[in-house]
Amino acid sequence: MKITIVYDNTAFRKDLQADWGFSALVEIKNTPKILIDTGADGKILLSNMEKMGIDPNSIDEVFISHNHSDHTGGLSEFLKINNKVKIYNPDSFSKPTKIHENVFSTGELDGIEQCLGVITEKGIVLIVGCSHPEMSHILDAAKQFGKIYGIIGGMHGFKEFELFKDLELICPTHCTQYKDELEKLYPQKYIEGGAGRIIEI
Repeated sequence: MKITIVYDNTAFRKDLQADWGFSALVEIKNTPKILIDTGADGKILLSNMEKMGIDPNSIDEVFISHNHSDHTGGLSEFLKINNKVKIYNPDSFSKPTKIHENVFSTGELDGIEQCLGVITEKGIVLIVGCSHPEMSHILDAAKQFGKIYGIIGGMHGFKEFELFKDLELICPTHCTQYKDELEKLYPQKYIEGGAGRIIEI
């Protein structure tokens, strides 16, 4: 699988624009292309996509983690170009549900947010928007589908760092407040995020 961070508070590539928000493209063999969230500004989203050679019309589905403007703000501009996508809103799933053979939603957790999980040979890779629900709730929902390999995305004020001790990949983005602490604790597992970062598993 391949995850491309399209929109983030920081830019991994200097030619891309950073802005408060999050969006990432998930590509898995024999599975529809899924865009997770759309950032805050559609013009920035589409500009970053263009610079990275991502065709909006090649995307099949949009997965909205939660209905905050820094995750949904780019959707209207995106839909002006591609209005054929299937959209998964947070309330689309009341419980953990498989969307495709190797892709699932945790369902809307704590009444606010769903997270996307991808089942790989190495384990589950979780993509989170902001981690508004308690991290333990997110991990418990995902564990129903197998062992968790890694987590990518916004983690707000999460600081129960021991919950990540068995993970192999940690890529905090967007709103994560304790990036430095995570990097110090898990230097071998830590991956820097930012718009333009590509993670292949």
